[in-house]
Amino acid sequence: MKISVVGTGYVGLVTGVTLSEIGHQVICLDVDTLKIKMLRNGQSPIYEPGLEDLLRKNINDGNIWFTSSSTQAFADSEVIFIAVGTPANHDGTANLFYLEQAVIEIAKNIKKRQIIVTKSTVPVGTNQYIKKLIEKYTTVEFDIVSNPEFLREGSAIYDMFHGDRIVIGSELDEAAAIIGQLYKPLKIPIYKTDIRSAEMIKYASNAFLATKISFINEIANLCDKVGANVEAVSYGMGLDQRIGNQFLQAGIGYGGSCFPKDTKALVQLAGNVKHEFELLKAVIDVNNKQQMLLVEKVKKRITSLLHKNIAVLGLSFKPNTDDMREAASLVIIEELVKQGATVIAYDPVAIDEAKKYLPTEVVYAKSIETAIIDADVVLILTEWEEIKSFNLHQYKALMKKAVIFDGRNCYSLPEAERAGVEYYSVGRPLVMKQTIDEASLSPIYSDKKDTTAS
Repeated sequence: MKISVVGTGYVGLVTGVTLSEIGHQVICLDVDTLKIKMLRNGQSPIYEPGLEDLLRKNINDGNIWFTSSSTQAFADSEVIFIAVGTPANHDGTANLFYLEQAVIEIAKNIKKRQIIVTKSTVPVGTNQYIKKLIEKYTTVEFDIVSNPEFLREGSAIYDMFHGDRIVIGSELDEAAAIIGQLYKPLKIPIYKTDIRSAEMIKYASNAFLATKISFINEIANLCDKVGANVEAVSYGMGLDQRIGNQFLQAGIGYGGSCFPKDTKALVQLAGNVKHEFELLKAVIDVNNKQQMLLVEKVKKRITSLLHKNIAVLGLSFKPNTDDMREAASLVIIEELVKQGATVIAYDPVAIDEAKKYLPTEVVYAKSIETAIIDADVVLILTEWEEIKSFNLHQYKALMKKAVIFDGRNCYSLPEAERAGVEYYSVGRPLVMKQTIDEASLSPIYSDKKDTTAS
């Protein structure tokens, strides 16, 4: 099929490249001319494992093109995917400005009947609004389909080829069948439903996953207080097939472009129909508090952060992406700087992006080693493989005192004990050196007799 994709962000670019890989002719439209120039040269404007290689392959094969011209983008297409951003407004509602602009451009430029597919995450009822908006600008016949995405940043290419399901919402069986046929080479189960249910499936899925994360983080905080190990608890829970083990890893909360935005939008959507979504409000509240967990632990461990050298490892909201949206590092580092600490930050990929958001006082290191040299404390905020595989003995060799606060539980407790470091994680027992000889430091759990891992 001849396909147009509007927007070349995470969703649009991954969708376009993947569809070109399975044999479709794809043209991607974006108003950002610099981005289009990069893409034409085979350079991806975002970091996503495997994406750039697949992009270059399909450019060379003549399967994908990029343009800033709406006329060119929609001239011959049979299907148009809308994959523009729908960021959150200050009140939590979805900002549909970019979506509206894309829809108007489509309406003004289509010359024959086409299927218009909404891939952007939109509130329930938006596709009906899109239909009415298009009808204001054209008399050309068209069909509307809702086709929400379920991609995980950092593994988006894998998810496109190995997804659990493809959701297609349409009021017209013929349009749904065409989109189903488009995805057929992927051999992924297809679920066809009505448009409003498809819109809700996206929000409900993300809200449920966010709920699992906040739940296990609350359990982790309780484990800290009663002396249990959240890893053992989550493993035991996950053995129950009704619960499953995914999204039960304790840490410092969720971030990124989806969970924070979509949970807030769903709360607002519920409010619009006079329904108080109390559970989801609590999920959001727990997550906001969880992001500050490590800072609170550090402040208990160190009498003052003033002039302390604090190394922060990992800045992006999750590994294998440079996305800084709603990253825990943003609020944590801002608070550290506010408390007078000197912050030395390292991330394998996200430093350039992080500089746009973090305080100017932050110093950036080119490696883990240079970040932790003479550090008083290390904070681990993102579970990059490079960080998880970094030898714990190096902390002891390079830091002033090997005091580590791990917000992602990257190391096992026996590892930390063998390395002789002081190791604070989330929902697990403290691993502590035998002696603490710095007067200004006092262990958080100094009243416990047995503080090492069993």
